Amino acid sequence: MRIALYALGGTISVSGRAKGERLTGAEIIAAVPGLDGLGAVLDVRDAQAVPSGSLTFAHVLDVVRAASRAVDEGAAGVVVTQGTDTLEETAFLVDLVWRHDAPFVLTGAMRRPGTAGADGPANVLAAARVAASDAARGLGALVVLNDEVHAARWVRKSHSTSTATFVSPNAGPVGHVVEGRVRVLAVPPRRPPLPAGYDASVRVALHCVTLDDDGVGLERLAETHQGLVVAGFGVGHVPGALAPVLGGLADRIPVVLTSRTGGGSVLRHTYSAPGSETDLQQRGLINGGLLDPYKARVLLRLLLSAGAGRDEVVAAFASHG
Repeated sequence: MRIALYALGGTISVSGRAKGERLTGAEIIAAVPGLDGLGAVLDVRDAQAVPSGSLTFAHVLDVVRAASRAVDEGAAGVVVTQGTDTLEETAFLVDLVWRHDAPFVLTGAMRRPGTAGADGPANVLAAARVAASDAARGLGALVVLNDEVHAARWVRKSHSTSTATFVSPNAGPVGHVVEGRVRVLAVPPRRPPLPAGYDASVRVALHCVTLDDDGVGLERLAETHQGLVVAGFGVGHVPGALAPVLGGLADRIPVVLTSRTGGGSVLRHTYSAPGSETDLQQRGLINGGLLDPYKARVLLRLLLSAGAGRDEVVAAFASHG
């Protein structure tokens, strides 16, 4: 059995040597005990050695294409090591386009190599075990850290420094790695993959609604952006003064309504005051459902890159949200 491992940058690759110098994939796995008992050979390849905050859609989709070729050539699974800052977004992007049953597992570290309690080696070992596991086949993109297995569509980074930072508020982890065994406890729903093409000229903004927000500065957004995601209060509310601004934008570009809370769904028809979810949908905003603002932006940008019209965007959010 062969597992393809792609090493990007991030904390897991910080070398402690010259400033900006990164560990190679070979150096990362050299520090992982127990790989010889995995029952699989790791085919290690170095990709974009940059902090995850500098990753782009193009970088991620390049890795997806390379990983897809590796699976077509016989790899049983894929592991990607990267920084954790954007891991929840890159994992969801992968999940949207991944067309194989082979597991695509993303992992990283919260503590640098060489520090007390460095978590990178344990996370790589757990990720490789998941990638090699029959139990993980058909589950799409997975995030594995702290011996927990999370579905890409639900996972979030919840703490700036904790090694237990990755959580899935709406569902919990779908599995665990226990004594080297992969235990899948819940199977996330899979949807047909979206086109993996990407148009760098497509721009999607994200606006987080705040107290006394009147939307000044948003009115001309449609001149520079092709879409907007709104992170509203609670179940999908905004100040009444902001509602007509968003409605005017929704007449010109797709505007998706999400919640800034980090858990739970945008509602559809519980409240009806100006700025409520009912009011905003009547003004043309698209309900983002359970998707958080960051994942909603990934989905909308991918859809618009593929030339999706409004009806296709609405249908996609109804399915994925």
